[in-house]
Amino acid sequence: MTITKTRHLPASEPKAVIHVAEKGTRTPRGVLRCEIGTNVTFSTTSLESYFFAGWERVAYDALLVAAAVEFADKTHRRAAFRWERDIVLRVPVHDVTRWRNRHVEAALLDALTFLTGDRWHLEFYQRRRPENPSQQVSLSLPPGLDAVLPFSNGLDSRAVAGLMTREMGTRLVRIRLGSLSSDREALARERQPFTSVPYKVKTATGSCVESSARSRGFKFALVSGIAAYLAKAGQVIVPESGQGALGPTLVTVGQAYEDYRSHPLFTGRMETLIEALFGHRVRYSFPQLWNTKGETLRRFVQECGDASWASTWSCWRQNRHVSVDGKRRQCGVCAACMLRRMSVHAAGLSELGQPYVWANLSAPTFEAGAAASYRAKGKITTASREYAIAGALHLDHLAGLLGGRTHSRALDLVAFQLGGALGLGQTDARTRLERLLEQHRVEWEAFMVSLGPHSFVADWALWGRA
Repeated sequence: MTITKTRHLPASEPKAVIHVAEKGTRTPRGVLRCEIGTNVTFSTTSLESYFFAGWERVAYDALLVAAAVEFADKTHRRAAFRWERDIVLRVPVHDVTRWRNRHVEAALLDALTFLTGDRWHLEFYQRRRPENPSQQVSLSLPPGLDAVLPFSNGLDSRAVAGLMTREMGTRLVRIRLGSLSSDREALARERQPFTSVPYKVKTATGSCVESSARSRGFKFALVSGIAAYLAKAGQVIVPESGQGALGPTLVTVGQAYEDYRSHPLFTGRMETLIEALFGHRVRYSFPQLWNTKGETLRRFVQECGDASWASTWSCWRQNRHVSVDGKRRQCGVCAACMLRRMSVHAAGLSELGQPYVWANLSAPTFEAGAAASYRAKGKITTASREYAIAGALHLDHLAGLLGGRTHSRALDLVAFQLGGALGLGQTDARTRLERLLEQHRVEWEAFMVSLGPHSFVADWALWGRA
């Protein structure tokens, strides 16, 4: 089964065929094997934290599908001048009839295709051996649970979790994403639910050949939806503020496909998938969608009196690229770091110590802004510079979207789509969108002023001297 799209691959374009297999089974020739237990490994402790109310094979299969999609995404490189890939994915499941149901198939393909911009062919076949839990675990959840909130070590995640917990109390439960949450081990010892994503994916070589990682949005949205189903909660709270949710679709990078990882148009498709697969209705909500990250942070500090935001992590670059004197730091200049620093400034806050490799954004050159020992070791690369330029220009271009007629028609379309996804009128959605973009512009310009006229960031963003 396939979904027809407006962009088509040439007939000669090869398909990537990935066969997910149980141990001890054979793999057809000419396909890439993804072995359960080798390439996809499940954590017993984390699985127990998910299946607190009883083992459900359909939920386990859904986790395996998320892992298989991640494996496929990591192992098949995009062509230099073509975004779309053709991917065949075969996955063993317990209930083939359920996964081959036309409503499930259509919803799953729609979500994956829309999110990644790829052409997916999904095939489900019967498992040989059923997967069974190691033991039955009983974990307590508060009565009257209404919502789950995906929780990571990010700034928006920490702030929105604090604000929503203050509002909802025990009616909200957090889902830990990944394995780096500071309280993950403590929660596991306390036998709390959803301590971390219960699986890890490893390619045959141990490295990832494709860095666009659009499948992360599917992984986190599906894992959150599974948690909502198992907890019988009707809402998944998406913690992204406006720039993070809408910015990547409003200002794209080069010829890349729009990034919908935290966008209502994508989560609406996930709602359809969760209902088709589990028979459970869930709504993905965005309480901070129309606010900037700076506004969200300021409100969190004012209302919760919490300084833990300073220990959060925004940088997506790997430690080996950005450590200084053997210590882990955030790079300070990628798009995520630049947005973080602008938002901290907009909230009237400051970060103590040396949390960034590029601590001095007011420096006259990119090289001079980096830590001295980092420069001395020759660790500044062309790639680092390109990431930094892209980060600065992304925020600057986002700040200029309201500056004339050029983008007006495009914003009309965005408002129409958002209105439909969120149940708003187009005029209302357009008004909210304009307020968000105007606030971003104000924050960006104030941040640039704070860096001074001789900043290398100003050279790039304001004067075009990259």
